[in-house]
Amino acid sequence: MSRATSVLVVDDQFLIRAGLVGLLKAAPGTTVAGEASDGEEAVALAAELRPDVILMDVRMPGTNGITATARILAEAGDPPPRILVLTTFDLDEYVYGALRAGASGFLLKDSGPERLLTAVAAVAGGDHLFAPSVTRRLVEAFADRAGPGGSDREAPVPTLDVLTGREREVLKLTGRGLSNQEIAARLYISEATVKTHLNRAMGKLGLGSRAQAVVVAYETGLVVPGS
Repeated sequence: MSRATSVLVVDDQFLIRAGLVGLLKAAPGTTVAGEASDGEEAVALAAELRPDVILMDVRMPGTNGITATARILAEAGDPPPRILVLTTFDLDEYVYGALRAGASGFLLKDSGPERLLTAVAAVAGGDHLFAPSVTRRLVEAFADRAGPGGSDREAPVPTLDVLTGREREVLKLTGRGLSNQEIAARLYISEATVKTHLNRAMGKLGLGSRAQAVVVAYETGLVVPGS
C-alpha cells in the first residue's frame, strides 16, 4: 500500500484555506500536514513538517509566494517538496516569479475539486503539470518584461554553455511546450532518452521543475516568444 501524499496548505484567506484543507482531508491518498496563513509561516512549517506537496497562494501580504517558494526550495532537504501555486488568474506575474523560483506548476483557484486532486497527485509523482501551453503563454507574457536584473529575480539566468547539443535541443522543445512523447517523435529517439537528456540539462542548470526549465528556455533566448 502506497504512502499518502502529505500536503501543506498556504493561503491568507481563511475560507479558501479551510475549503482546501477539507477537500484534501476527505480525499483518499492525501493527508494535510499543516496550514499556513502567510509566506513566513509557510517557510517555517515546510522545514518542520517536510510535506510532499505545498499548495502555495502567491499573492499574500508580507512574505509573498514567490519569496516563500524560493526560500523553501533553497532550504529543503532531499527530496524537496513539490510546490503547486494557486492563483485567481492564469497570466499572473506573481505566478511567473514563483515558476522561475522552482514551483512545479500552477492551478487556478476556481478549478474543480477533481482537477485540484489530480494536480496534487501529478506533482507528487514527479510529473509536470498538465496544460504546458498555458505555462508557455504565461512565460511568454513575462519573460521579456522581467529582463536580467529585474526586481522579481531570485537568481541570475544560467548559461547554456554547459549543455550538450542534444540537451539544448530537448530543452528548447520543452520550452516550446512539447511533451516528452512529442519530443521523442520529433527527434526520433525514445521517451526514456528524452527524459534522460532533460534531467541532465536540468541538473547542470540547477533547475528543479519542468516549469522552471520552460522559464529558462525563454530567458536565455533559446526559445523566442511567438516562435
